[in-house]
Amino acid sequence: MASSKNRSPVWQFFERNLTGNTVKCKLCNAELAFKGSSTGSMGNHLRWKHPSSLGAESGISAGASGGQQQASITEFLSRKCNKPRNEAITNLIAEMVALDMQPVSIVEDDGFYKLIKYLEPEYELSCRRTVSSRVTKLYHDCSAQIKRLLNQALYVALTTDCWTSLNATSYITVTSHFLDQEWNMQAGVLSTRAMEERHTGENLHRELNTVVAEWVSEIGRVSACVHDNAANIIKANQDCAWESVCCFAHTLQLAIHDGFKAVPVLERIVGACSKLVSHFHHSTIATQALHAKQKQMLPDKEHALIQCCKTRWNSIYEMFARLLEQRWVITAVAFIISHLTGRAEAWATAEWSRGSITCSSLAEFTRALEQVFQHTSPGREAARSLLRLRVTVFLNTVRDSFDRRFLPRDTETASQPAVVAAVLDPRHKKLRFLSPDVRAASKTHMEEIFEKEKEMARARPGEQETEDEPGAKKHKSAMAFLLGAPYHVEEQEENSESELEQYLSLPAIPLEADPLEWWKKHEQQYPIMSRLARKFLCIPATSVASERVFSAAGQAVSKLRSRLLPDNVDKLIFLNKNLPREALQEKQDESHVEYRRW
Repeated sequence: MASSKNRSPVWQFFERNLTGNTVKCKLCNAELAFKGSSTGSMGNHLRWKHPSSLGAESGISAGASGGQQQASITEFLSRKCNKPRNEAITNLIAEMVALDMQPVSIVEDDGFYKLIKYLEPEYELSCRRTVSSRVTKLYHDCSAQIKRLLNQALYVALTTDCWTSLNATSYITVTSHFLDQEWNMQAGVLSTRAMEERHTGENLHRELNTVVAEWVSEIGRVSACVHDNAANIIKANQDCAWESVCCFAHTLQLAIHDGFKAVPVLERIVGACSKLVSHFHHSTIATQALHAKQKQMLPDKEHALIQCCKTRWNSIYEMFARLLEQRWVITAVAFIISHLTGRAEAWATAEWSRGSITCSSLAEFTRALEQVFQHTSPGREAARSLLRLRVTVFLNTVRDSFDRRFLPRDTETASQPAVVAAVLDPRHKKLRFLSPDVRAASKTHMEEIFEKEKEMARARPGEQETEDEPGAKKHKSAMAFLLGAPYHVEEQEENSESELEQYLSLPAIPLEADPLEWWKKHEQQYPIMSRLARKFLCIPATSVASERVFSAAGQAVSKLRSRLLPDNVDKLIFLNKNLPREALQEKQDESHVEYRRW
């Protein structure tokens, strides 16, 4: 029997052996080591092996040993929200506002408050001013990261366009495009500035130079600016240090528009088809009849009709193609609806045979230019855009408009960035789509810019090298230390004289090959030509990147936020377009995965 000194209730189930170094369980005869006065091992034994023997009468708790019981799920959910977690939640709310274009006032909404209190009851919900300050901090952090990446790039290309918000405020947007050290295309939005003055060439020129001075360390690193064909923006880019490139998509739209204006019958067909589609979009009876007939006649093609847009020539092709697909369904619906509304006469103006011919001609454009407008590979669009010269146009008027705008047989075309990019694309460097005179002029121009780039490379040695972390030391091999830096430089200078000829003499690579992968493998072999490739292959063929900002801007400046200040519009659009890529970089850095987008 335990002595009076053994006050712990566990001694009801244990007795000490004669040696005093062990104790024996009365329930299972198990022996446990015992030293000093600690009864923790005995308590754990009872809780694990004999929990049914414990209770209020025994005086022993069924919880964990050591006097510290494990917290229940209820206690865990009601834990205190410490300061670091509170700060993290506030920052995530700020990111949500930027990524999803949510108004800052969402923190004052009742539904949001109930959600946060359910997920984190102890969280102190921040006010609008706090969330706004966190959004501003996100903007500064993200812009610093992008400036660092831009300064690491050898050359940067820009796109720009202007738009007007819901509250009649005019903005100018500028985006950047460049090739990183691994020859991956990088793209992002730099600035969305409000313009209170008139959109004259001088004012636009000043705004563009202000954006470049803010984001790019040297103005000479900007290779080109892609814009539409408006006279004011063309004038704004004439006296700049970079190349002025007209948007190929906008130029193509103008040529197609010339073709439609020259043939009245086409305009009549387009107008009739547009009215037909518009009727189905506005008539509930016609739409229901169309869906019913589609289930009967075309169960696998229950597609909605497509309306054309004047500023998108390919939308006319899409409208024609969908109408031809649904031709017999529409005819059946017109027969039924004619007995109800008498509107069949209006639909009979759609001339199916002529529409079919026009659709086939427009389809050639769509198939030939499908790759030109791929947003996923803007670095290669500049070279691909030259394929437009081989496309068979559907009318002589369009062909003449092409020749007038692009001048494919003029020797001055050889100095255009698109032709230079085609030479630097190992798939198209033979320029078989140009005349012999333009090819010869192109080679002469390439020799000139090659010599300029070679001099620039000598004046700025090592600028293509990847920047090391601050404080990091560069380690040279023993051979490089013994022979010295001039040994390798002299060898490059000897080979650089024939570098252009060596590149042009190589056979063209297959059209399916990736030109950027080719340059990644041959960068050391052609150091000067690779610099030119970085300069011209990063130029987009279109200014679509700037125009795509308009959709995000429509979410930022909505009817609920029509009084949003221009500076806040700039921050929200910037974060909406760039922050997801920065978050992806942080996630990939943690898992040591290569980062390809900023």
